[in-house]
Amino acid sequence: MSAFEFVFSLFGLLLGFSLVEVLGGLAKAIEAKVRPDKAGAEPVRIGWLTPLLGIFVMLDLVSFWGAAWIARDLVTAGPRIMLGGLVFAGSYYLAAHLVFPPDPRAERDLDQHYFRVRRIVFATVGVLFLLQLAYWLSVPELAAAFGKPAVIAKTATFAMFLTAAVAVRGYKANLVCLILLIASYLYDYVL
Repeated sequence: MSAFEFVFSLFGLLLGFSLVEVLGGLAKAIEAKVRPDKAGAEPVRIGWLTPLLGIFVMLDLVSFWGAAWIARDLVTAGPRIMLGGLVFAGSYYLAAHLVFPPDPRAERDLDQHYFRVRRIVFATVGVLFLLQLAYWLSVPELAAAFGKPAVIAKTATFAMFLTAAVAVRGYKANLVCLILLIASYLYDYVL
């Protein structure tokens, strides 16, 4: 077993649970919409913001998973890596857990839930982004990739979109930020 396989066996499990949290939250929201809890009850309004936040968090998780694979030959199994990975994967789990409410029927409007949790989720993802960036820049073999203008531009653009997502107010501005964040990932994945 390589050091990467040893270290990532724990973190892959936590990251997988994070994906399950988002997908399970979406499933509960859809179920609450199509099966109201009592006769005559108003169905849950899912809206766009919370599902898009879920898509963004899942894409960000998959992006980290891919970045870990790129760095796999440089990973060592030691207490710092284990603790750092636990904090990293645990933070992703907490952010993923917040995306959807525990009981969508109690919320009735998931856009309102989005506005309560969005800053925590975006700030968590932002801190993880900065930590990952710092790690990559501290490892010479990985830092070499950041000398390319296209990588610098993509990284700066993502940071700008993420910062805007924390700062903006209002439905339309948040919708635009989410679409831009998701589009930045889809652009990377497709092209």
